[in-house]
Amino acid sequence: MVIDIQLLTPGNTGLLNKIAPDVFDHNIEQSYLTAFIDDPRHIMYVAVESNTVVGMASGVEYFHPDKPPQLWINEVGVASTHRRLGIGRKLVEAMVSFAEDRDCVYAWLGTDADNISAQACFGSVPDVEEPQPFLLYEWDLAE
Repeated sequence: MVIDIQLLTPGNTGLLNKIAPDVFDHNIEQSYLTAFIDDPRHIMYVAVESNTVVGMASGVEYFHPDKPPQLWINEVGVASTHRRLGIGRKLVEAMVSFAEDRDCVYAWLGTDADNISAQACFGSVPDVEEPQPFLLYEWDLAE
C-alpha cells in the first residue's frame, strides 16, 4: 500500500473526483470547493492511494489583531478501510509542518472526549503537548 500525502491546490482538485467512503461527512459541493481552494488561508491535505482519496485533513490559518498566526486543524477524516495505518497521523504531521512553514505559532485541534481512536492518532504526532479539556458552545443556524 502506497499512500501519497498531497496538498490540495487549484491544479489538483480533480483528486476529489474519486473519494473512498467515510473520508468526508457529505458529498463535495463544487461551489464550496471553489471558495475553499480560492482562499489561501484554507488548507487541505489529502491521502491518495491508487488515485482514490482515502483521507483528508483540513484547516484554517487565522490571526487576530493581538495574536500571531495559528493553524486550526478543523477536520481529519480517513476511510474506515484505511484506519489504524498511520494515515491520520501523516495528515496531521503535514498540517503541522505547513503551519511551521507559514510561521504559525500554534497548530491545534479538538476532538470528542470519547473518540479514543482520534486521541491515539493525534497523541502520536511528534512534539504534541498534553491535551487540554475545554467546553464547546455551538449554535445550529441551519434550522
